[in-house]
Formats: sequence, C-alpha cells, structure tokens
Amino acid sequence: MATTGNPGTDHEAVQLVLDGAVASGATPGIVTEVWKGGSRWFASAGKADIGTGRERAPQELFRIGSAAKAFTAVTTLKLVGEGVLGLDDTVEKWLPGLLDGSPYDGGKITLRQLLNQTSGIYNFTMDPEFFATGQGEAWYERRLKVFTPEELVRIALRHPPCNAPGEAFRYSNTQYYLAAMMVERATGESYGDVLDRLILRPLDLTRTSLPTTQTVIPGPHPVHYSRLYAEDPAARLYDASESNESTAWSAGGMISSTGDLLTFFSALFSGRILNPAQMAEMFTTVSTDGSGWLPNTRYGLGVWVEQSGVPVWGNGGADYGTFTLVMGSRDGTHMVAAHVNTDFSPQAYEAFLAILDIEFSRAEHSG
Repeated sequence: MATTGNPGTDHEAVQLVLDGAVASGATPGIVTEVWKGGSRWFASAGKADIGTGRERAPQELFRIGSAAKAFTAVTTLKLVGEGVLGLDDTVEKWLPGLLDGSPYDGGKITLRQLLNQTSGIYNFTMDPEFFATGQGEAWYERRLKVFTPEELVRIALRHPPCNAPGEAFRYSNTQYYLAAMMVERATGESYGDVLDRLILRPLDLTRTSLPTTQTVIPGPHPVHYSRLYAEDPAARLYDASESNESTAWSAGGMISSTGDLLTFFSALFSGRILNPAQMAEMFTTVSTDGSGWLPNTRYGLGVWVEQSGVPVWGNGGADYGTFTLVMGSRDGTHMVAAHVNTDFSPQAYEAFLAILDIEFSRAEHSG
C-alpha cells in the first residue's frame, strides 16, 4: 500500500477499495490518482511485479486501451475547428473507393457517426477468425505481427452492418481506424504525427505516446498480467507487456500514465483544447442502451458519461493485461484516474465505480 498527497477521510475510504480489489484477487495491483481543486493525491495497492514483489508506483507507464479514443476524437475535432475536416464529411469523401464492394455505403457514413459509434460498421476485433488468434498461445504468436489499418478495416468489411448509419450505438474499433485514416488523408501526415503536433506536445504529455512498430513500453511500468481471455479462471498468467499495437492503433494503442491522463482530460473538459462549437459536439451524446456495452452510460464523441450517480465524464479501456478508467466533473476541476495491471474484469470495474462514488459523493455512498 502506498499513498502520497494530503490524506483525509475520503482518501482512507478509497484506499480501502484499492486494498479490497487486490485482496479479492481481482488484480495483482491497482493505482488511483485524484486531482481536485489544484491538489493531487495518489494511492496504490498490490504489486507491479508479483515475481519480484515490486509495488505499484506513481508515474508508471501502461497501455491505456480505448481511452485512446478520446485522443483520436479530440485530434479530429481540432481539425474540424481549423476547417480541415467537417463532422458531416463522409468516408467516401476522404477515402474514396475504400468501402466499394462491401455491404457499406461510404457516401452515407459520416465522421460524426464514426466518432459517436453509430455508423454500424462491424468491429474487426470480433471477426471469429481474428478473435481466435487473440486468445491463449495464438495471441503470443500474433502479438508482434504488424497489421496495416487497411488490412484490419477490410476484415470488418466482410461482415454486414450492425445497423443503418446513425441509427444506433454499436461499439467498434473499426470506426476509430477510419476516423484516423480520414485525418491522415486530410492532413497528408501520419495520424501519430498529427496527434503529437496538436495534442501531446502542446500539453507537454511527455509520458504519453502512440507506438508504431515499437513493442516495448518505454519506461518503468507494471507487468501487464493476462490470461489471454481463456475462460478458465485458473488459466496461466502471461506477461503481456510486450506487443505490437497495430491491432489497436487509434482505437486503443496508446501508452500513458495516470498523471498525463489527468492533465489531458482536465485540459479538455476545462475548454483549453477545443473551441466551444467542438466542445458542444463532443458532449452531445447518444444512448448505449441495448448495445451490450457498459450500463448507465451515454456516448459522445470519444468521451462518455457514467450516470449511475452524479454524472461523471471521461473514457477508459482495456487491452491485454491492462484496464484504465479516467472520469471526472464536466468542467475538469475534479478528475480521477485508475489503473489495474490485468485485463478488464467486472470486479475491477466495480472497484473503479466505488472510487467514483466516494470521490463524487454519489448516491450509493452519500449516506
């Protein structure tokens, strides 16, 4: 157990949640960092490395999974604000012919629908053949292979639409690949270069990166423990820290830290990145009901709101051996980041929600 900052009653309650998550077996290690009123508080429980006994610590790097979607959406919205892209631009306008011969009409799918996940485009990660290579020993054989965005999009295009464009929310990484591909075509730069130019450098996010072919996490990090989605809860734990993230890219391939994530989301929500018109678009949400996604949520452009108590905004994501959540007040003045060094689990998500309940005095814990 480790804490830094100004301890208090609420912080003690958060520490109990962290200790409980580790004691329950939900995770080898867990950290949380809280920013409120200009002050910072960090706490941890469990191990970064169960072999050596090394504890979790501040400023560790980790793969942030789909929290990267917020960076992609904000990069895109910056370009919208500059007049380089339009939210009503179609896939066909910037990627002509890409969807030809598929069950999709690229002239009817807009950038806005990609970002709010209502385009209906199938999630390539759920393709049965591709999914099979992402489990157990098969993933270990695939984890260093490089895929191009076009290869992965074409896997999705083999499948029929989940819904008509704009009709319903269906979570799909393919949509964020297409959005980043539109960014590349509109700017003539790689998506990573645009992200760095518009977001990472201006905010001095020195611990945040989008790897291309680099497979190692470039700094101190917890071991990313994964059972590689085996159904047996007693299956072997693998070290999944090293991998090629071309299968996640703009939809989930970034590396960051709790501190950098709080810097980014606080700057975003406080209006220091986007202009008011793009902020309004980002916070315009669609229902996720019936989609099989997280309950009590609505999805905007790269951010979502969790509504089981006092509404909190942010994003989160999972990858092999890592699960992150960053949520806070809509004005960015009170933000919470949490991370566990294992795959998504209901128990870890419940721990994250319990931390939010404490920090924001939400209904379940307000008495």
